[in-house]
Amino acid sequence: MRIFLIFILVVSLYGCKNSESRNVPSPVELPENAKSPIAHAKGFEVHITSDGITVITVKSPWPGADQSFTYALIPKESIAEVSVDSSLFDAVISVPIESLVVTSTTHIPALEALGVADHLSGFPGTDYISSQYTRARVADGKVINLGKNEMMNTEMTLRLKPDLIVGFSISSENKTYETFKRSGIPVVYNGDWTEQTPLGKAEWVKFFAPFFQMEEKAEIFFDSITEAYQHAKELAKNAETIPSVMSGALYKDVWYAPGGNSWAAQFIEDANARYLWEDTKETGSLSLSLESVLAKATNADYWVSPSQFTSYTELEKGNSHYLQFDPLKNKKIYTYALSKGETGGLIFFEIGPNRPDLILKDLIHIFHPEVLPEHNLFFFKPLQ
Repeated sequence: MRIFLIFILVVSLYGCKNSESRNVPSPVELPENAKSPIAHAKGFEVHITSDGITVITVKSPWPGADQSFTYALIPKESIAEVSVDSSLFDAVISVPIESLVVTSTTHIPALEALGVADHLSGFPGTDYISSQYTRARVADGKVINLGKNEMMNTEMTLRLKPDLIVGFSISSENKTYETFKRSGIPVVYNGDWTEQTPLGKAEWVKFFAPFFQMEEKAEIFFDSITEAYQHAKELAKNAETIPSVMSGALYKDVWYAPGGNSWAAQFIEDANARYLWEDTKETGSLSLSLESVLAKATNADYWVSPSQFTSYTELEKGNSHYLQFDPLKNKKIYTYALSKGETGGLIFFEIGPNRPDLILKDLIHIFHPEVLPEHNLFFFKPLQ
């Protein structure tokens, strides 16, 4: 329940696995020399100076941020020859790094995609990690539990001596991060969660790549995701019908659902379905009355992401008014809450931002089964 409360209050349908073992399907392969600039992400930029310094600017570290952060990455072999005015940057880091601490489960799939997850040495709240590979490293004591993100264990973190901490924050008020900086450990902010488009979130793999000098590998990986996503989107246009879709559920007396300009709404549109609140302007969540939802969505064709509910029995017990919706009557409700990792983490929040192609294919298979008949649902499952 804690995960869902954070999820509702911070941003709609996005944040931090199936109980049985599973492997993430690979995206389609592209030519090895694929190159592209930052094309979809709005929250960061990467530039390389004439003397080989990589400059990363994070423009959106958290929603509504009025400040940006700039980091200079200097190749270790050039560190003696290059002169940098450190006052111009929020951190100066020699690369490639050997060890790091990350603070959001969404960071881990990017490390795994680059093949550098073995450099991860610590994480706040390891129980939320679902990755089989990283869970095994947690069990072996190679990834240390550092407490909670908002109150990371300072002593344990300093003892690890990571080359880098990748921070996640909802504001600039984080005294723990300041302690690490004063101790000589660079802290960089990652704002992948503030992106509002599926490919924009996924492109943050390019944020991690320069710290390991893996830019080419990141380009190839992201280009393969982009091609798989766009191919699926084009296939969805062949569907014969455009179903109507509702989302969200009640928390106390308020129905929370994704806004019309949100990440979640974009998936529904790209799957060639009509999200019933597509005309709203919010990029985060909508706070709706039950009456307004009943007026708009009683006859919806599908209901996706019904909060934490995993069965029709749970849903009916949650609120008797849910019985009025056609998707409940017709058993057309799909949830990501059934796909959990070994310790209960939701794979949708961990892997989903990194693999939007799989989310889109799930929704296309649900809304238009004739378009992708062979696809096996990965994140979304029918309510039990």
